[in-house]
Amino acid sequence: MTEFKLRYNPALDGLRGIAIVLVLLSHAHVPLFDGAFLGVDLFFVLSGYLITSLLLIEWHTEGRLDYWRFYRRRFFRLMPALALFLAAYVLFAPLLWPDLDDIYQDALVSLLYLADYGIAFFDSPDTLLHMWSLAVEEHFYLIWPPLLAFLVRKAAPGKLWRTILLLWVLAWAWRIFWVFQGQQFYEIFFRFDTRATGLLAGSLLAALLHERTGFAEAIQSRLHHLMWLPLAIPLLMSLGWDNQDAMLWGITVVECAAIVILVAVQRQGLVYDMLTAPALVQLGRLSYGIYLWHYPVVRYLRAEFSWPVVLVLGLAISAALAALSFYTVERWALRWRDAPRKERPASLPAHARQAMR
Repeated sequence: MTEFKLRYNPALDGLRGIAIVLVLLSHAHVPLFDGAFLGVDLFFVLSGYLITSLLLIEWHTEGRLDYWRFYRRRFFRLMPALALFLAAYVLFAPLLWPDLDDIYQDALVSLLYLADYGIAFFDSPDTLLHMWSLAVEEHFYLIWPPLLAFLVRKAAPGKLWRTILLLWVLAWAWRIFWVFQGQQFYEIFFRFDTRATGLLAGSLLAALLHERTGFAEAIQSRLHHLMWLPLAIPLLMSLGWDNQDAMLWGITVVECAAIVILVAVQRQGLVYDMLTAPALVQLGRLSYGIYLWHYPVVRYLRAEFSWPVVLVLGLAISAALAALSFYTVERWALRWRDAPRKERPASLPAHARQAMR
């Protein structure tokens, strides 16, 4: 089986580490970090960038996309950890919250990746609120490979990025449309169709880097101006929940800042050095598991402790559970994911865990 890989870049794991810290700050209700929920948009941009880069490499290497291979790899990367988490949740949630009556329903909705629309319109899952972003990404994984293949066939050589840019603008306009229609904040915030802009922003960057060889150099030469975008992110922490400014322009600022950061870390420099700090990289490697486990942990701790304890203890417990999952179930699944169809290797190649995360 042909492998389509990206060169491992530890700074991308560092960016994941930043994103998961922001999510924890939000869910721990840390003062002055009301807008930290925007950290999930960093995950979206990064996912769109990595997935589209791999698909474009495969297309230009093979002249086609192997959909079965793509979906199989996504399944083995995501489902084992999710299934383990949901099994633990179903077992232990009745003991932690004996009054809950929607545990099994919430687990099922999460397992089927329906949490984004379930939360937006049916308030389910309530106790697994964080599952919405996984559903958004899963919908992207289902739709994007065949759509990208269609766009590549129809686009003029070197012009795919223009089509994706148009999709990004249309997706932004679609979200703005619902804001001006007076739809509730949470109904807009959680849905795939109104949150696809981050994934498309990452896809746009992938197409630009793939098609326009001088694009990264042009951005690098202007970083001293463009780095004001990432530096503006702390100002967005004042955008609290239910503030429609987050929908109107806050999300877009984060997406553009993420693009600038991803270009900046294509080569070594100050941003690269900051994001390759060992603690951040390790946090990023465990970020999927931490994201899965953190919400029930933080929710339980919030009822008993102040926010500093919730933040520190929540991160420690979530990271420990994520490490347990990663070095057992997830490593086993990754060996199956990366094995040739008739081979099951004893160990996973060292470089490969980032590309299809």
